[in-house]
Amino acid sequence: MIAIDAIFRESNNHFQLLREYFNKSRIHGRIPFAFLEDMHQRFVRTYGGAVLSALPYGMNDEFSRVLSQQMEYYSNDPNADRINRLKGEMSQVRNVMIENIDKVLERGDRLELLVDKTANMQGNTFRFRKQARRFKNTVWWRNVRLTVALIIILIIVAYIVTAFVCKGPTLPSCV
Repeated sequence: MIAIDAIFRESNNHFQLLREYFNKSRIHGRIPFAFLEDMHQRFVRTYGGAVLSALPYGMNDEFSRVLSQQMEYYSNDPNADRINRLKGEMSQVRNVMIENIDKVLERGDRLELLVDKTANMQGNTFRFRKQARRFKNTVWWRNVRLTVALIIILIIVAYIVTAFVCKGPTLPSCV
């Protein structure tokens, strides 16, 4: 058990050396440290106590594939860095919120336009009713005048016919 602890301490020392290298070199940020931590955990999980009986570079063939895959992932995939991924998600949420606010504003503009049109139609309805009433009264008075004129014309025609039959305008033979 003491040998396993010594190996883990030694592998931790190697990872500590790499961390110090990254700190001193131009490679800054969270990604190299996340990569190292991930590799350390994968190595310990995969080989654990088998490191004690392994030959030097004996695990290189097996672990080099994992190492190259993870190097590719941490080098090219933006999801490798949690903070950058969260920033991207926040940016997407922000864009959706901006779109929603724009839609609400457009809807508000359309509602204002609809309210204006409704008020305009209400005013037009009032004017239409007033003009319809005026037109109705005008037509009614025309009908009254026409009826009175027809009655007067009929009375005159009846008088003329009666005067002709009665032989004179004073109706001497009919009275």
